[in-house]
Amino acid sequence: MFILNESEKEYRHGDHGPKYLEKGPRMNFGLVQVLVGEEVIGHVHQVMQESFYILEGTVTMFINGEKYVLSKGDYIHLEPGETHKVCNYGDVNVKMVVTAAPFMENDKEIIE
Repeated sequence: MFILNESEKEYRHGDHGPKYLEKGPRMNFGLVQVLVGEEVIGHVHQVMQESFYILEGTVTMFINGEKYVLSKGDYIHLEPGETHKVCNYGDVNVKMVVTAAPFMENDKEIIE
């Protein structure tokens, strides 16, 4: 067991990107902040399933080439093999919870 506060961790890119509160050994749990105008490169996981819960803002996700617009309170679950790209076309930063399981250190293939 462990307890920590979000403030004890940092976003990967300073003020944006993922902030993992737990990374392995069985799953990842974190927060992701996507800045206004930012596009996160498309990718796919072969083993991990990934879920997102939108806390703030409106995010556009391209899943297997289809466009989905999600906002506060929306939840989306992706199975392994589903390609996805995350974009913030809105006027406020997006903040969302992300989970990925099972934990795999190198299960990300870049697509574009």
